[in-house]
Amino acid sequence: MKDATARRVPHTAAFANPGPKQEGTVDIAYVPGELHRISAGGHRLLTDRQSSAGGGGPAPTTAELFVTSPAACMAYYAGRYLHRHGKTRDGLRVQSTFAMAADRPARVARVTVRLAVPADLTERQREVLLSVVRHCTVHNSLLHPPEIEVELG
Repeated sequence: MKDATARRVPHTAAFANPGPKQEGTVDIAYVPGELHRISAGGHRLLTDRQSSAGGGGPAPTTAELFVTSPAACMAYYAGRYLHRHGKTRDGLRVQSTFAMAADRPARVARVTVRLAVPADLTERQREVLLSVVRHCTVHNSLLHPPEIEVELG
């Protein structure tokens, strides 16, 4: 019988290879007032400005959407980990809080992501889960920022 440990792959290895190169397009269109309509992957949503900048509050701000992305990505990775280990995803919750920088340039200065996970996880499972969610695609993209080119069309 072969030694099973010789072929064991670390938990994070399942997330290490992003697979085929993916590309996408997101379209943003002005909506009268301070709103913009986002079209992405066949979905539509709105963004607004914060009330202090003239927004009316019917949609999240761009900073809120920015903070949402790593939290949602971490929720997805946490859910996959729980599923692979026979744990329920019921009750999985992720909360993200953020603070804006007090100086210029305008930016999000700090993000804290908190995960509520099933209570029956062992300490080791909690450690591995934390490692897994820290390797989500969006978090990796923030740690290793992409090149951003801005062009006028």
